[in-house]
Amino acid sequence: MWVQEIAHQAEHAAPETHGEAFNAGKTIIEHVSNAKDHPIFQLPAIMGIDFSVTKHVFMLWLVAAIVFVVVTWTVRRYLRQDRLEPSGFMNALEAVVEFIRDQIAGPNVGRKWVNTWSPLILTLFIFILCANAIGLIPIFDVLGLLDHWVLHTGEHSFVKRVIHGGTTATANFNVTAALATITFASIIVAGSKAHGFVKHWMNLVPPGMAWPIYILLIPIEIMGMFVRPFALTMRLAANMTGGHIAILAILSFVFLFAEMFGRAIAGVGVGLAVSVPLAVGISALEIIIVLVQAYVFTLLTAVFIGMAIHAHH
Repeated sequence: MWVQEIAHQAEHAAPETHGEAFNAGKTIIEHVSNAKDHPIFQLPAIMGIDFSVTKHVFMLWLVAAIVFVVVTWTVRRYLRQDRLEPSGFMNALEAVVEFIRDQIAGPNVGRKWVNTWSPLILTLFIFILCANAIGLIPIFDVLGLLDHWVLHTGEHSFVKRVIHGGTTATANFNVTAALATITFASIIVAGSKAHGFVKHWMNLVPPGMAWPIYILLIPIEIMGMFVRPFALTMRLAANMTGGHIAILAILSFVFLFAEMFGRAIAGVGVGLAVSVPLAVGISALEIIIVLVQAYVFTLLTAVFIGMAIHAHH
């Protein structure tokens, strides 16, 4: 869709055509947003809430389905074989599970609680990693080109609706806020299971201090409870959005220079010399960020849960 849109706008870029100028900002935002104006499935509002399926909702379902099918099929296939040694993809999956359990969950929540919280921490890691990674694959851009040159579907077809908006669900602040809310609830549950509900809240501040200090300390600790999930929300969404915006902004140089000089050759030259090499470099960096952000979110979740369990430390 990005290629289609900028190509269409580039046709009107030359001054002599008097067409609409290429708007890089508008085009970029359209390609990283949730595309609420183009819902995939239009559903009626209930109590003022629009339950229509947007692009990012569809991507959440797609990622969840892929993770469920691939992991379930891999594990069942492994359990049906006679030998106990894993091989192929199962070997990689087992390595990830052991890494999350032994290197992230175990050191933070403790040996007593590692089997209790490892499944949640592992689920967050796998889901975020897959959502980040799928967002780098130009699935819908290829579909848009295929529709433009081959399929020629109608304006209100499923294909036309699905190519609007961004593909990275974790670049949506609503999605990352929901994931952070799970972490927030898990912190409370972990502390309550380890110490009891009342004792968990009492553990927010250390005992034995002068009472005037608590007047200042308790509000700070309560604010800290909400700052942690807020930081998780902003960090993941901002990093996943920023990379895509940077790539699209650099590619837009092609059409901005073509419009500026009134010649397509100027845009092609800038693209070959600057835009494409920089976009390839940022894309390579994005591959690293995909893994790092999944790791950071998972690690901080384990750290926060461990802090609730081991409050005396």
